Amino acid sequence: MTRLIFGCGYLGERVARLWLDPGKNVRAVTRSPQRAAVFAQNGLELLVADIADKDTLASLRALPAPETVLFAVGFDRSPGQAVRDVCVEGLRNVLDALPAETGKVIYISTTGVFGDAGGEWVNEDFPCRPTRETSGAMLDAERLLQQHALGPRAIILRLAGIYGPGRVPNAEALRSGDPIAVNPEGFLNLVHVDDAARAVLAVADRAVPPRMYVVADGNPVRRSEFYAEAARLLDAPPPRFAAPDPGTAKGRRSEDSRRVSSARLTSELDFTFRYPSYREGLRAILS
Repeated sequence: MTRLIFGCGYLGERVARLWLDPGKNVRAVTRSPQRAAVFAQNGLELLVADIADKDTLASLRALPAPETVLFAVGFDRSPGQAVRDVCVEGLRNVLDALPAETGKVIYISTTGVFGDAGGEWVNEDFPCRPTRETSGAMLDAERLLQQHALGPRAIILRLAGIYGPGRVPNAEALRSGDPIAVNPEGFLNLVHVDDAARAVLAVADRAVPPRMYVVADGNPVRRSEFYAEAARLLDAPPPRFAAPDPGTAKGRRSEDSRRVSSARLTSELDFTFRYPSYREGLRAILS
């Protein structure tokens, strides 16, 4: 069994570790030789390539067809790279470089593709109206994958906001007492990174593509409540809020309000969240 990962970052690295535990053959693609050296020490087979440069992906054609491919590439706003170069054209380059016999392709997308729902519940069938450039590019990438020759073997996971060890939103602002530029009455939809990684394994092992799943803990919380609990666990002052700048991506994200349901994931795959709400997740991270 060969698993191939593009984007061995906060989520992808955890998936890699879980796949390595049973002794599977796991390869990861990174554009950083330095990261490649670190990952190799952990038992990963590394390929150094840049998904935005299709010529660097030529070596993929010489490899055995992977049973499962995970595309979990985030846009890191590196100088000289545009969102679409990474999110859309990067995915196109990868799909075209993969052997025709490739098995499942799991694409990590975002619930940001839904845009604003006025606080209403959304699921996989809700119409998408992304308000940010990155979310719009990821929606285009979803459609590219669905229309590609590998589309019939594709699973799309739309993830809510990922948090976990070392990644609690605005933790430093809470510690310092600085105001947080968000709408406190808007909803946060979250998933702990360990649950997100387990969801990847669940669809890799059991789901029959093509399929789409929303991955969120199913317990959306108003931002004011989330930050109040985080401040309490951090022994920090009560949170203060400031009006977000509507002209920025962060401001537009703050103004989007929706509640995300993972009913399809939990019912079809019998998936259970280890951290069913932000309370359990924050307590595990900050206590």
